[in-house]
Amino acid sequence: MATREIISTGNELSAIAAVDAGCEFFGGYPLTPSSEIMHVLSDLLPKNGGASIQMEDEIAGICCVIGASMSGKRAMTATSGPGVSLKAENLGLAQMAETPLVLVNVMRGGPSTGLPTRVSQGDVLQAKNPSHGDYKSITLCAGNLAECYTEVVRAFNLADRFMQPVIVLTDETLGHMHGKAMIPTLEEVKAGIKPRAKFEGDPSEYHPYECEQDQPAVLNPMFEGYRYHFTGLHHDKDGFPTEEINTCKALIERLDNKVEAHKDEIELNEEFMCDDLGADDILIIAYGSVSLAAKEAIRDLRKSGIKAGLFRPITLWPSPADKIKSYTDKIKNVLCVELNIRQYTEEIERVSGRRDLEGLYKVNGRAISPAEIVAKVKEVF
Repeated sequence: MATREIISTGNELSAIAAVDAGCEFFGGYPLTPSSEIMHVLSDLLPKNGGASIQMEDEIAGICCVIGASMSGKRAMTATSGPGVSLKAENLGLAQMAETPLVLVNVMRGGPSTGLPTRVSQGDVLQAKNPSHGDYKSITLCAGNLAECYTEVVRAFNLADRFMQPVIVLTDETLGHMHGKAMIPTLEEVKAGIKPRAKFEGDPSEYHPYECEQDQPAVLNPMFEGYRYHFTGLHHDKDGFPTEEINTCKALIERLDNKVEAHKDEIELNEEFMCDDLGADDILIIAYGSVSLAAKEAIRDLRKSGIKAGLFRPITLWPSPADKIKSYTDKIKNVLCVELNIRQYTEEIERVSGRRDLEGLYKVNGRAISPAEIVAKVKEVF
């Protein structure tokens, strides 16, 4: 893969990725520690034929993004946990109406105002179900500076493929970290962009929500002569509200199954120094910025004769259940490391069926160091 070198911060890389991926509209509201994404896009988008607007609040921020997406534009918003809470109702609207968009959440301490300038991974469960109802969330999680770029690019492609919001989790550490990243060339990014599916036939035969039970709706851009109704209610093949039993049942099952049936297109993981692990060795499961400390800890552990490896989910939701189970079935000693209290550990317990997993958790806004991971490994195994 051809690459280019860039020295930047995670937030700036997320903004650059959006422009490179063809984003034409950003709507949002400044919120620590995500604000630099909006600042950069307010400069870059107008220079590249797009538009960026600061709305009066987080709710309006996502509403205008939904409107831009309805007109056929790739659109994005960015915020942190409290902003996602405010955007939740309209994330549900976008799920029901099948409106693609990208939301970058630069996580900070919570709940409520929490620790605005400190790091956390407390929004993992929020990202699974940010709004009420039945649907399958798609949530990606960057683990280094380069992935602040590549996962935003991937999010835009997945949003258009599955016609729904895609969340990218970073955190305060990654958002404000400044360093070198090797990212794909612009030519490679552009080559990977696939246009949103579009109906090209007679407008009288256009039924956007009439599709196979494992496929998303095909929503032509507004104002191009193809008529359908846009609603948050249960709806028929043309988008008009209905309470007909079988139609409602099929709609909600499809919102789930269009993701569940194609998890192979979404799942992405990293396996670091796992090839030589045996049953009595140590598996560390971590994600996001914590995985950087975990890798350093693994190098230190191996120097002292303790064989350890890292499994890192990059796609958090839907979870890589089969891959997690394959490791937890094989390896006895498993340590889950998170900047929250067991939010992803509970998912690992669910898919593995195990209740003997060890954990290292921190919720005071400070990062977990490699030394802390090494000490925990030596304490419990």
